[in-house]
Amino acid sequence: MEENKLKPRTGVARIEERRHPRFLLNLPIEYYRVNSDVNQSGYTLNASEGGLMVNLPEKLEVGQLLKMKLFFSFGPEINSIEILSQVAWTDHAGGEEGYRSGVKFVEIPPEDLNRLINFLQNLSK
Repeated sequence: MEENKLKPRTGVARIEERRHPRFLLNLPIEYYRVNSDVNQSGYTLNASEGGLMVNLPEKLEVGQLLKMKLFFSFGPEINSIEILSQVAWTDHAGGEEGYRSGVKFVEIPPEDLNRLINFLQNLSK
């Protein structure tokens, strides 16, 4: 009988690679499903140039398209940007009420994307 030899684990831990850095943020959002006119509200848990992790009052299906409005302050102004996003994953929020979902941006107007990028870059300074 041949023994299976395990290689000892040494070296660098595997680090998750992302296209865009994530920023922990608690920002208000409004959203509705593309096939509905019913507005809901929630908030972000983190944000990047490519998507958001959000806390929502309902469990959504992976692949669901959402129209979202994200609110943030940049200097003295309150900004809002509109995003078409798609649910990438969802789970129960653990100790919090609602459901956590990861959403990726499908469509965002260039001027809104620029405002979001400027806001996120300013956070890292």
